[in-house]
Amino acid sequence: MNEANKEHWEKVYQTKTADEVSWTQEVPQTSLDFIHSYQLPKTACIIDIGGGDSKLVDCLLSEGYENITVLDISAAAIDRAKTRLGERSAKVTWVVSDILDYKPTKHFDIWHDRATFHFLTQSDQVSRYLATAKKAVKGHMIIGTFSDHGPTKCSGLSIKQYTEESLEAQFSDGLKKTKCITEDHTTPFNTHQNFLFCSFKRES
Repeated sequence: MNEANKEHWEKVYQTKTADEVSWTQEVPQTSLDFIHSYQLPKTACIIDIGGGDSKLVDCLLSEGYENITVLDISAAAIDRAKTRLGERSAKVTWVVSDILDYKPTKHFDIWHDRATFHFLTQSDQVSRYLATAKKAVKGHMIIGTFSDHGPTKCSGLSIKQYTEESLEAQFSDGLKKTKCITEDHTTPFNTHQNFLFCSFKRES
């Protein structure tokens, strides 16, 4: 694990409220729209990569999904999500791990990642992520990154911007792009960040 990276994110979630970080969404509608489009049963196995204290898990639980895993490098982020969910948190599998160290023990119908992948700025990091994802995904992937019209940094860290073509190229080995959209995310500070969301389906 990259200890400096973990320390950075633990500090963020220990010192900042949801209204003080740019990625906060009251309702992650785009992510939900992609998930709904697959028309999978409520027993579908879903993982949220870098889920932190995102409210995606809240929405999925409210809709009756039964098999949700949330992974984040920050224990503080996951603790915040657990506290918010209360008794419902027991229905979720929580994993504190750097995605680059994650060793999945099951396959997933949906792998969701909003704004983790673009923090991987080195080719070896990307390769490790892709190797893990391709082993774990048996159905669909949803990847949300900053577009080439989006920010170049987030939370003080450099990120890698993507176009539809460059993101598709990263996942072209065994995963087929099914849909891409761009959208402006409005932050709690009323600024705008342009995101690219792409969906992929396992081919082989």
